[in-house]
Amino acid sequence: MEEKLAKLILSEVSKEISTTQKSQSIDLSSNTKKYRSIGKKFFKDGERLNDEALPDWMITQEMKQAMSTLSTFSEKDQQYYQYQARQEYLREQRTIQSELELANKREEAANKREALALNEKKVALQEMNLALAEIERLKALLAQKE
Repeated sequence: MEEKLAKLILSEVSKEISTTQKSQSIDLSSNTKKYRSIGKKFFKDGERLNDEALPDWMITQEMKQAMSTLSTFSEKDQQYYQYQARQEYLREQRTIQSELELANKREEAANKREALALNEKKVALQEMNLALAEIERLKALLAQKE
């Protein structure tokens, strides 16, 4: 008995689902024709349309939603390009900063080399002066012995 009741309920539910699907497919096909017509008009006349004052045939809930979605995409595109521009600016700034730091290090190294060379010249000059002083001392000793 329960099995027959279950089969009967299942059969009725299947019929209801089938009927609902058929009615939905009819609605969808009529809506599809409507949307195609609007789409053709949109692509034909789209360049001349003012998004602030749309014609009556475009003032539908679907078109409002589509325009809202397009507007969101446009805003996201703008944000993306602004983000990319900021990233490019930051990359350029980092490159400039690293090149500046490298130039400063090179200049500092050159200054150190120059200071070392100058110091070496001073030491060599002092050694030469000491050698000259020694020569003069030795000459003076020789002159005394003669």
